[in-house]
Amino acid sequence: MSGGLPGAGFALGYGTNGFTDHPLDDAITVLDRLGYRGIALTLGHPHLDPFDGEADRAAARLRRRFDDLGWRVVIETGTRYLLDPFRKHRPNLLDDDADLRELFLRRAIDLGAILGADCVSLWSGVLPDEVSPEAAHDRLRARLDGLVGRAEEAGVPLAFEPEPGMLVETVADALALRADLGDPDALGLTVDLGHCVVVEPDGVVGALRAAGPLLRNVQVDDMLPAAHEHLEFGHGSLDLAAALRTLDELDYRGLAAVELPRHAHDAPGVAARSMTALEHAWEAR
Repeated sequence: MSGGLPGAGFALGYGTNGFTDHPLDDAITVLDRLGYRGIALTLGHPHLDPFDGEADRAAARLRRRFDDLGWRVVIETGTRYLLDPFRKHRPNLLDDDADLRELFLRRAIDLGAILGADCVSLWSGVLPDEVSPEAAHDRLRARLDGLVGRAEEAGVPLAFEPEPGMLVETVADALALRADLGDPDALGLTVDLGHCVVVEPDGVVGALRAAGPLLRNVQVDDMLPAAHEHLEFGHGSLDLAAALRTLDELDYRGLAAVELPRHAHDAPGVAARSMTALEHAWEAR
């Protein structure tokens, strides 16, 4: 099957967090057969544990396969319980002790360099109960500044993702954070199209235009305004055709990867339906 959308400057990919019942090699085989041309690789169980002693070697092997396929890759760092088996996404960059999160993100940058990744995507985390928003912003700026330096040295850009319910929730929040850090070249943005339905005041088109040339990574899913729940296309309120048209108008050249982390039970079927929906939306744009 031929891949991609005719005339599109960006590549269609799929997130490995939607294929957690498949070994990574099998997930790649399925996605290649369905026409995808890239992967959003979530580090951690079950696919690539950044703390495993063989992780660098595994990443080098993956790089060779991606090169053979002509695929793009981005690193996603939204693993739920990698760092703490009892607390999802903790510690985060806002916690009193963020050493383990910072170590994880440094490893993500190192593996991104081996993989030739477009970027490493990351987020702020939720505000801890005992921390004020002002203190949390101070912590985030200080810790992110060091990670930006690491990314610059490695030649792997970071892409900061606004998340509903987190300290940095909107594209405007992310742009303000970047400005506070001096607008470093190594720090761009991730935009999740579904999130725009939930939190962006100007919707998906406004959010993408606001990100503009800083857009390094796009996650693609549907959502309803009332809940941060990733849905298959057609089950939410996203205007997918308008989103793809805007990416085209912006001449976005990165990866646009489907992110459906709760759909691994039917991963091949969901991936096939998602490709069909993307093709139809592209035609309708």
